[in-house]
Amino acid sequence: MKQQIDAAIKVLKEGGVILYPTDTIWGLGCDATNPEAVEKIFKIKQRSDSKSLITLVADLDMVGRYVKEIPEIAIQLVEVNDKPMTIIYPGAMGLAKNVIAEDGTAGIRIPDNEFCNKLISKFHKAIVSTSANISGNPAPATFEEIPQEIKDAADFIVAPEFEGNSTHSASQIIKVGLGCEIEIIRG
Repeated sequence: MKQQIDAAIKVLKEGGVILYPTDTIWGLGCDATNPEAVEKIFKIKQRSDSKSLITLVADLDMVGRYVKEIPEIAIQLVEVNDKPMTIIYPGAMGLAKNVIAEDGTAGIRIPDNEFCNKLISKFHKAIVSTSANISGNPAPATFEEIPQEIKDAADFIVAPEFEGNSTHSASQIIKVGLGCEIEIIRG
C-alpha cells in the first residue's frame, strides 16, 4: 500500500490526475488546490467547468482549512452518519476556484476507506473526487466498468486490490447553512 500511496502522491504533487478507489465509487482525482490539475479533470470528463467538484479530506480539522466556518449541524451529521455523505459547506476557501461552486460553496466528504484516508493524510491536502466516467454517462460501480478512455487519460491508476469497503454507489449529498439549515440534494 505504501508504494501505491507514494506513487499517487508524486503524481498529485506534479499536477497529474489519478484514478483511485474511494468509499463510494472509483474516482478521478487531483490536488484540489491546483486549478490546472482540476482543469485536466474537466477535460477528461468532457464536462463544463461551471459545475463544481467534490473533494475528499481526512477529517473535520482538514475541512476547517477549506471553509470559513464549519456549521454546528455539519459536525453533528459527520458524528452520527454511518454511510458515505458529502456535505456542501458555505464559505469555501483555499481550494482551486474551479472546484468551488458559483455560490461560494464546496462539497467535501471524509471517506471511510483505508487507502483513501492514508493517501489524503499523507498528501496533507484535499483531493478532488469525481466519478470515473465521461460526463452524462453512468458512473461505473467497479474498476472493471471504468471506460478505457478514462483509464488511458489518468496519469496513475491505483491497483484495484485497494478498493476495500467501497459501497459501489454515489454518496448522499447534504447542503448545510450557518444557521443549521439542511437541504438534501441526493439521498
